[in-house]
Amino acid sequence: MDVETVWREEDGARLAATVWRAGGGHRMIASAMLGGGIGPAGWVLNAQVAGGYSRMDPVAHLEELAKAQGLEGPGVGMLTAASVARTMRRDEDGVSVSATVGLRVPTWAAAPAGTTDPELAPIHGTPHTPGTVNIVVAVPVPLTDAALVNAVVTVTEAKTQALLEAGYPCTGTASDAVCVAATTNGGPPEPFAGPRSIWGARIARAVHAAVHAGALDYTAYLETRG
Repeated sequence: MDVETVWREEDGARLAATVWRAGGGHRMIASAMLGGGIGPAGWVLNAQVAGGYSRMDPVAHLEELAKAQGLEGPGVGMLTAASVARTMRRDEDGVSVSATVGLRVPTWAAAPAGTTDPELAPIHGTPHTPGTVNIVVAVPVPLTDAALVNAVVTVTEAKTQALLEAGYPCTGTASDAVCVAATTNGGPPEPFAGPRSIWGARIARAVHAAVHAGALDYTAYLETRG
């Protein structure tokens, strides 16, 4: 996965984005706002936005950013207020992972009904600046639809394990996104991608390594800010 970091000026800030120009021959599963679902896709864009992001048309915004990078055809686009320039990349026996880790409000997936979501409100008088864990995974073998879904579960489990081991008592944040891309070239598609399958185990190790490194880096970043 050849990921490029690009920069732009927006809302008075210099913001980074990562771009993977995967090209043809890929099927992707994604929870992203742009290009979510399962289907063919040729690129992935993970774009940072300024704190206090208030646009009500994020899909249109992502389409604008994709066009500015010359990205055409179907693709996947994600947004985050976390520092995309601090994205972590890890590889494991053919699997490549890119993870952007921001943990301003670590969140448990299951919370009591009626609990106020701190992601939606300012903290200590500061503007709303959500942290997000966005993960992109590239697998060099075909995967069935079921295996793609299985891979998302594996990614999520490995992410949670990494966050807990890094000292964050959470399952992630309320706005995390995942994209898993599998080639369409090669032999018959793999039917499984759970953590004890051949490729699922590789996905889990690569995601764990990237997210764990990103979480520790985020802790160090917070310490420099006092």
